[in-house]
Amino acid sequence: MLSRYLLRPSVLRAPHSSPSSYRLPPTISQLLSSPDAPVKTNTTTTVSGWIKSIRKQKNVSFAVVTDGSSDQGLQAVLLKNKGQNEEDSVLRKLTNGAAVRLTGKLVESPGSGQSHELVVDEKQPDSIVVLGECDPETYPIQKKALTNEYLRDNAHLRTRTSQIAAMLRLRDNLSHRIGSWFSSQGFVAANTPILTGNDAEGAGEAFRLALMDLAHPAAEQSVSSTTTTAATSPEEFFSRPAFLTVSHQLHLEALATALSRVYTLSPCFRAEPSATRRHLAEFWMLEAEWAFIQQGDDVREVCRFVEAMLRNVVGPLVATNDDPDTECLWKGNPNTGNLESLQKTFGQKDWWTCMTYTEAVKELEGAGVEFEYTPKWGKALQSEHERWLAETLVKGPVFVTDYPVDLKPFYMRLNDDGKTVACFDLLVPHIGELVGGSVREERIDILRENMTQAGLVDGGAYQWYEDLRKYGGAPHAGFGMGFERLVGWVGGIENIRECVPMPRWAGRLLL
Repeated sequence: MLSRYLLRPSVLRAPHSSPSSYRLPPTISQLLSSPDAPVKTNTTTTVSGWIKSIRKQKNVSFAVVTDGSSDQGLQAVLLKNKGQNEEDSVLRKLTNGAAVRLTGKLVESPGSGQSHELVVDEKQPDSIVVLGECDPETYPIQKKALTNEYLRDNAHLRTRTSQIAAMLRLRDNLSHRIGSWFSSQGFVAANTPILTGNDAEGAGEAFRLALMDLAHPAAEQSVSSTTTTAATSPEEFFSRPAFLTVSHQLHLEALATALSRVYTLSPCFRAEPSATRRHLAEFWMLEAEWAFIQQGDDVREVCRFVEAMLRNVVGPLVATNDDPDTECLWKGNPNTGNLESLQKTFGQKDWWTCMTYTEAVKELEGAGVEFEYTPKWGKALQSEHERWLAETLVKGPVFVTDYPVDLKPFYMRLNDDGKTVACFDLLVPHIGELVGGSVREERIDILRENMTQAGLVDGGAYQWYEDLRKYGGAPHAGFGMGFERLVGWVGGIENIRECVPMPRWAGRLLL
């Protein structure tokens, strides 16, 4: 039977000459950026999208159509069919939010504000097709100022606003640029587990997995027919507690012992009940690990690597106002000075400021500022301290290195002074901590002592982590960067909940 169809190519006839030549129709952004636009022949052009705005006049209507590929959209000039009854006109169904397919001629626009426009004649068959109507009376995304809280309540529709759509395109742009830069540095992109038995941060803020009551009859029958052994507890699917990961670092370290240089951009989860503008329960982290750091390299070499990455990834986007999405995001930001500061940061030729934790504490103690939390050596830097260092003292990004050993996790390399570890936090204005990293402890005796003090030796759950040092362990380093915080810094977005498509935080889980 199958051979009969294989001998009849017409059964599977397609408009493309070969599978490799298959392409979806161009988006509006691709259409307008094409060197062939505007079309100067009698051929027609078809675009599909949603109506962003429409202005109707007696004989002509003007609609802006967007498909999300750019903030600009495309203006369509809709010529009314004068011989048609008003009630029968398809133009009556064209409202904000409606999905349409328009066919007409793409021409140079005589008006200001757009380079091209699509002239559509209603008299032509199928020139205006309404694919999905939208009731203007009940449509939640009205053409008026909408608060962030209102849009969070309508998270399934808020991407239709210019700001959120631009944020998503910025995320896409940044992720592509990050991937290209790491590839140029010889890194391999890795897919690390989301489910884990480890707590890399040691903060005890992980979400624990629990089995749900089985409701499907087939599932219940399968479970009842399975012999439960002593090694498999009915309460633990994996025979041991499992969590949603708070960091991919430990797994990346394992991969780096074979591939040398690895990175991932993956989701992380933290059960932190904080409701500040800087925290989410579900967020994305860019994490990297690389082996064979040079003998004698201190943590400042890791800082230089991170700065080089940010300058190459972010610098071209903010150096000028040519990127339409960052321009859209900053357009509604009243703090224009923040954009100028950001451009200055990536325009300077010198390396960003770097100071030790000890130096930072001295600066804070002598600041003459009445902080809510008094700065003191051995205490964690609070948000107010980080902001003062980046925004007031340095007026730009600052690396703070060599924190006290008691403030940091077990895997960071102990410095020669025995009091601090070879680590850093990158603090940036209006965001706070953006990146955190360290040289990892490769000396197995010191690592085992750190793990013992952290209570990680009993039970052998972390024996594999010791094995990474026992069998060909090499000096290595790594870092993690909050992706949403990067988006907020580059796009001038004040609240991290507007830096992710579907925000989740304590007390809120929509969709």
